[in-house]
Amino acid sequence: MAEKRDYYEVLGVERGANEKEIKAAYRKKALEFHPDRNKDDPRAEAKFKEAAEAYDVLSTSEKRQRYDQFGHAGLGQESFGGTRFTNIEDIFEAFGDVFGGGLFGDLFGGGRRGPGGKRGGRDLRIVLELELAEIDHGVEKEISLKRHEHCGTCHGSGAKPGTSPVACATCGGRGQVHRSQGFFTMASTCPRCRGGGRVIESPCGECRGAGMLQKKADLSIQVPAGVEEGMTIRVGGEGDVGEPSAPRGDLHVVIKEKEHKVFQRSGADVMTEIPCSFGQLALGDTVEVPTLRGRAEMQIPEGTQSGKVFRLRSQGLPRIEGGGRGDQLVRVFVQTPRNLSERQKECLREFERLDQERTGKKTFFEKLADYFN
Repeated sequence: MAEKRDYYEVLGVERGANEKEIKAAYRKKALEFHPDRNKDDPRAEAKFKEAAEAYDVLSTSEKRQRYDQFGHAGLGQESFGGTRFTNIEDIFEAFGDVFGGGLFGDLFGGGRRGPGGKRGGRDLRIVLELELAEIDHGVEKEISLKRHEHCGTCHGSGAKPGTSPVACATCGGRGQVHRSQGFFTMASTCPRCRGGGRVIESPCGECRGAGMLQKKADLSIQVPAGVEEGMTIRVGGEGDVGEPSAPRGDLHVVIKEKEHKVFQRSGADVMTEIPCSFGQLALGDTVEVPTLRGRAEMQIPEGTQSGKVFRLRSQGLPRIEGGGRGDQLVRVFVQTPRNLSERQKECLREFERLDQERTGKKTFFEKLADYFN
C-alpha cells in the first residue's frame, strides 16, 4: 500500500499556516482537480479526495493537533479513504461553504439535498436584455424558459405505473460498493445505481425512466432600478426539479444592457454629446438637452471650447445600493457647417481677418514658416 502523503504537502502550505491560508489552499486544489474539469484524467478524482481529506484534518483544531503530534497514526481510520468521504458527493456536501455555497453546485450541476439525502434540481441561467429606460425605472419582465419538471405519468419515480424502483442487487441498496485493501475497507459509488441504491427494472414509457421531462415555463421577474451589465438576479426555486421531495434548483438571471442611441453609461452616470454651432459656443446660449426623463435646459457660457463637458446633477440612473441618482455628463462639440453660401463664406473670411487684426495672431501657416526659418 502506498505511503500516505503529508497533509501540509498535499495542500502546499507551511506547518504554521493559519485557517485562512489552509482554506484558500484547499479551494485552489479542489478547483484544480475537480473531476468535472478533468474528465480525461483518471488520477484527478483521487487527488480531489486527497485534498478534501487533508483539509478535513487541518481545518479541525482537534484533528490537526493530533496529526501534528502523532502524524497519520494519531488519526486512526477516521480520515483514511475514508469513512467520512466514501464518495465525491460527500465532499461536496461537507465543504460547499468553502466556495461561497455555490461553486460545487455550478460545476457539478446543483445538488442541494432534500429529505433522505435526495439530490435537488440543477440551477439554471438565462440572459435578460434590458432597455436603459427599464433600468431607470425598474421593471417586471415576463420570460419563457425550458426546464425539467416531474413526469406526470410516473410522478417522478421513473418507473412504469404500477411498478416501483427496487433495491440495487450490486450494492444491496446501500449505493456503495466496498472492497478490502489490507487492513482497510475502501468504499466507492455503485456503478449500477450510481449511488441511489435503487434501480428501475420497468421504466416509465413517457420519460423513459428519467422521472422528468423538459417543459416550457413562463415566469415573471422583478428587476430593481439601477441594475448594471453582468449583475445576476437569483430567483429561488425556479430551476430544474430534483428527485421527488428534494428542493428545486434556482434560476440565475444575468443582466445585459441594450445599446442606446443617445446615452452611454458609466455606473450610475450617463453620458451624451450634443452638437453646437461655432456661434453658440462663442457667444453663449441656452440649449435643450435630452435626458432619461425628458428634456432639460442647459446654459452654455460665452467662450466655451469644443469638447467641454457639463454635469447635470441627479439626471443619471438610480444607484443600486441606494443614495439617490447619478449625474448626466454632456459633452458639447462644434458641428462644422457644410454647403455654405457665398455670403456665409464672405462673412467667415471677414471674421477671420478682423480676429487676426484684433489679436495679432498669426495663422497656422505663418507659424509654420517661422518654425522652419
